[in-house]
Amino acid sequence: MIKKFIQKLVLSFFLLYWFNKIGLNFNMLIPINIVTLAIVYFLDFPGLAMLIISLIVLF
Repeated sequence: MIKKFIQKLVLSFFLLYWFNKIGLNFNMLIPINIVTLAIVYFLDFPGLAMLIISLIVLF
């Protein structure tokens, strides 16, 4: 149970980190904090897509 939680948390962190490494070329950055990690943790790729779309629409 704890192992699965930590694995998914680390995967969420690396998804955000990966996007930020690529997004810097396009001047797009999603901060890595508790809220964004929780969104990506609970919603996986759709959560990351939601953050990207909201970043594009709002800024």
